[in-house]
Amino acid sequence: MDFDLTDEQRLLSDSVGRLVADAYGDFERRKAWRAEPRGWSEENWRNFAEMGLLGLTLPADDGGFEGGPVETMIVMEAFGRGLVVEPYLATVLLGAGLLRRAGDAATRARILPRVVEGELTLAFAHQERQARHDLHDVATTARRDGAHWVLDGAKGVVLHGDSAGRLVVSARTSGARRDHDGISLFLVDPEARGVTRRGYATQDGLRAAEVVLDGARAEAMLGEEGAALPLIELVVDEATAALCAEAVGAMEALRDLTVDYLKQRQQFGRPIGDFQALQHRAADMLVASEQARSMAMYAAMMVGVQDSAARRTALSAAKALVGRLADQLGKDAVQLHGGIAMTEEYKAGHYFKRLAMIGGLFGDVDHHLRQVVAAGGLPETA
Repeated sequence: MDFDLTDEQRLLSDSVGRLVADAYGDFERRKAWRAEPRGWSEENWRNFAEMGLLGLTLPADDGGFEGGPVETMIVMEAFGRGLVVEPYLATVLLGAGLLRRAGDAATRARILPRVVEGELTLAFAHQERQARHDLHDVATTARRDGAHWVLDGAKGVVLHGDSAGRLVVSARTSGARRDHDGISLFLVDPEARGVTRRGYATQDGLRAAEVVLDGARAEAMLGEEGAALPLIELVVDEATAALCAEAVGAMEALRDLTVDYLKQRQQFGRPIGDFQALQHRAADMLVASEQARSMAMYAAMMVGVQDSAARRTALSAAKALVGRLADQLGKDAVQLHGGIAMTEEYKAGHYFKRLAMIGGLFGDVDHHLRQVVAAGGLPETA
């Protein structure tokens, strides 16, 4: 199997790498952007739009560039290295990923060009307090009110939901809370009557929101009524593959930061990197980051598999292993740095926090291991 990038993909990698390095080379700038009202830089977002990153995964008919999982992997790996705080995952991969598949032509034409131009951000409001990581567990309800749909319920940890211009909301139009059928998707204006959102900073310095829907009227239903779960699973799998790639970028950056520290920190009149025991730990970090890279590549390849059961099992395997490797590498990096890694002024702890958040998004290690075991192991198509 050929793992080499095409010329276009290498160009994308170089371009995104330079963009992120220019924007995030000074760590103090990231701190300033986190303090902005939205928690991220609008200038960076415009630069992403100018480079075409906001339309990377969208079809040409929607103003996009028809990039696939490999292109997404390239971008997210660069974002992981830079600890990017902008809402790329929430807007491009989750929100636009759902809208481009489920929205009718009129809705796509009204929303997606604005996303591509950087004028509008999106958020996917799906997670609920009781659901843990089960995507089919939806208690929020939607009922007809004349020609409109009215939503009632609460959503939690809506990534960048506090600043999103539109919410894509899942709600149950029929069935019991844990039924697989009966889940629908709706486009909701967060400024509409009956929508309340409370924004907050997450542990990794990004943003999220709690969203309460109390008789909130939806702008439109997206897709077929009651049949949204397979689409939600697909888009979450794509986001999971992207998170694996982001974790690889963060792991490699944290590994390199740690090795540089071992070369500079003096103890007993010599760099601590001269001590064999610490060299072994650094070697373990290299092995972990390379294993994670292999699994991120595997996830990017498997996310396009037509067999949904095989795809979901493969993505669970990738998420579980990357999560375990990232956790161990992060702990090793913090220990090898010592107390400095726990300070807000130094990058290492921020990489560790982001890796920890990635590990919990869309299912932690234990959750995904259970999915692989229930499926009887990796699919034969792997």
